[in-house]
Formats: sequence, structure tokens, C-alpha cells
Amino acid sequence: MTGPETGSDEETRRETGAEPESNDSPLLEVENLDVHYPITKGLLRREVGRVRAVDSVNFDIARGETFGLVGESGSGKTTIAHSVLGLEEPTGGEIWFDGEPVSELSGAALRAFRRRAQLVVQDPNEAFNPRMTMGEAVAEPLVLHGMNDADRRRAIVENLLERVGLSAADADRYPHEFSGGETQRLSIARALVLNPDLIVADEPTSALDGRVQSDVLALLDDVRREFDISILFISHDIDVVRRFCDRVAVMYLGEIVELGPIEDVLEFPAHPYTRLLLGSVPSLDPTEQQFERPLTDTVPDPADPPSGCRFHTRCSAVIPSDDVDLPWEQWRAVVAFRFTLQAGELPESIAVETIDGEIDDATVRERFDLPVTLQDEAVDRGVDEAVSALIAGDLQAARDRLSETVPTVCERRTPTATERETGHSVCCHRYDSTIEAEPRSWER
Repeated sequence: MTGPETGSDEETRRETGAEPESNDSPLLEVENLDVHYPITKGLLRREVGRVRAVDSVNFDIARGETFGLVGESGSGKTTIAHSVLGLEEPTGGEIWFDGEPVSELSGAALRAFRRRAQLVVQDPNEAFNPRMTMGEAVAEPLVLHGMNDADRRRAIVENLLERVGLSAADADRYPHEFSGGETQRLSIARALVLNPDLIVADEPTSALDGRVQSDVLALLDDVRREFDISILFISHDIDVVRRFCDRVAVMYLGEIVELGPIEDVLEFPAHPYTRLLLGSVPSLDPTEQQFERPLTDTVPDPADPPSGCRFHTRCSAVIPSDDVDLPWEQWRAVVAFRFTLQAGELPESIAVETIDGEIDDATVRERFDLPVTLQDEAVDRGVDEAVSALIAGDLQAARDRLSETVPTVCERRTPTATERETGHSVCCHRYDSTIEAEPRSWER
């Protein structure tokens, strides 16, 4: 890849002494990446816990590939982006760029890496100094990397502005004179000015309206093809990822739960969380497949993630223990009751502070869609006791009784990545051959 910027890959390799990499090898490899933040307490700042922002994450990005990371806010996507760029120090694992471990780079090799891996941020208005012209702002990385020829810098900037759909004369204007879409184009121009091999695009279209969003995505795709650049594309919008990426990794609470080619993952979603994300995309087609709602809307605290599968407290396909004998609809109602109480998502008519003496058994069962009688006698007895505890105003006792009554396979064991027949991988107990699980409604 060569362009109007600072030089070629061959010049970089000569400067750093790196051996040429095979074009078949990935440009970026992330191996068992952990990023944990300590939770401290007291004057001595004693560590009392850790926020597990990213846990044992693995993926790679090929040269010229667009790889998507998708998930809700707080899933760890931006933390991975910062770790890839060396802005965040991992707690464990390794990141390899063009065959070299990023953590070991220093001197000329580190400067070369910083040229070759660039960031496009979510809000372009925060990326520019309002006192600098856009020409100065886009050229700033060139100055930082030692290009002292002002005329050459100006020529590079004007060339790039035209390539991203703006005018060379825009170099003399200030950030406030541009629209959001134009400012994001300028942000992309600044990322390109050092002739990178990788662009990390962190929610680059989330602050833009639909039409401008499509324009920016088209520009990024043109840039990727023209300069043969790899893109790590981060988004909470699975529909945007569908339109733009070659492969996708679906993240939940610091872990990758499903990974593979975009057409396989989104046409044949295996993990219930992937299906939840797909179900959140509005559609005008009444025949389009509908997915079940999650058991709860509350995302657990990353400082205290659930045991086993981290999605099990919200999962509509959570697997019952072998000793639970309930029809699927009854099981789902009871386990939804359990995790709703655990999350504290009580109906307004059953607020904890007004429970005692204000509600009866029938009201609780109606509000939580609980059957009057359950097929499994042990479960029926446990649910009766939990309902009684809730009526008495003892929410914790109700939670504890339900935890004993309806345990799940998913909370006892951590799932491992399993290869599906489509060729993509999923971390879900329902695809673990060592666990016998009946097909449920979500697998139709």
C-alpha cells in the first residue's frame, strides 16, 4: 500500500528491521486478552475486587478485512480498541501486529506501529482543536512524526480532503464550520494521513443521522478498497455491522459469544444474545423471524459477573438442571420469575416498600405470569415459598429460595467455543455435545 502520505511498508520495515510478513498471515492477532480494572477501598486503596472489562478474548483480522465488534454499551468493545492501539495496558494475553507483539515494541518500532494503526472516534467534534484550522489538524500527525516540509504537508492534506469528498479549500476552515458528517470525513482523512495499515473505527456513525451514516460507511469502504486497509469496526448497531463488515464478533459482558463470517452469524444466529440483538432491529416485514425477549433487561455488573455463561440471567433459552421436570413454558415462567427478582425488576404494583400486606398470591402470579400449579412438585413447592416470602416483603428470601429450586446448567459451567456446521463458532451450552438439551422454541 502506497499513497500520498509518509511512505511505504517497505520503508517502515527497513527503519524497524522487521522481517516481511507473508500476505497470508493476519495483520492483527488478539490472543487471550484480559483487561481488568482494580476496585479499591479505604485510605490505603486496598483492592477489594476487579471489573472484568475484557476476559479471554481471541480474534484476528486479515489484511484488507473489515472485522466488526458488536454488543451493548459496556460489553468491552472500546476497551479492546484501546488495547489494540496500545492506549490501554492489558492485564493478560497478547496482541500481535504484523507478527510483532505490541507490548514489546519500543523506539523506532513503536513509532512505526503508531503510524500504521490509527483511530477514528465516535464524536468527531471532540477530535479537533477548535483553534486549529482543519488543514493544521489533519496535518498534525505528520508534524509529530517529523515531516517538517510545510508545502509537502499542505499537498498531502489537500489531496486527502478531496479523496474523502471535501474540497482542498476546506483546509483553511475551522471545525465549527462543518456539519457532523463532514467532520467525520475529516477525522477519516486525519487517520489516513500517515498511510496506516489498520484503522480502528470506534462507533464512527452512531452520532450521525441515517443518510449521513450511509455516506460515511460508503467512504470507509472506498478507503478500505483503495488503500487495502484493515478496519476494526466497533458498533452497538448490528444492522450497521451487517452492511459493512466481512466478519463479526458478538460481545457480551467482556466475552465473545459468537464469531464468524457476517452472513453465517447473522443469517444463522446461534447464541441467544446474537438473536436478541437481531430482534432489536426494527422491521416493516411482518413475516420476518421474531426472536424471544430476554428474561430481564438488566445487564449484570462487570465487577460481579454471573457464574458460568454470563448471559444466563437474561437468556430465554437457559437450560434447566436434569432434576427439573417442567414443560418448557412453565420452566421459562419460573426462571423468568427467579432472574427478575434477582435483577430487582419488580412491577410497579409490587414495589418492595409496599409489598407487606398489600398483595396476595394470585396478584403475584398474575404479575409474573406464573401458573397456579406446576407439574414438578418440588419446583411447585419452592415457588409457593418464594411467592410467600415476596408477599411478606422478604425479597432476599424469595431470591434464595428460587436459586435453590430452579438451578440451571448455564450457571454451573462456563461454555467453550464450539464450531457450528455453518463454520462459525459459538459459546453456548446448547451446542456442547456433552450436555443433553432438548430443542426449544428459539431453535426453530
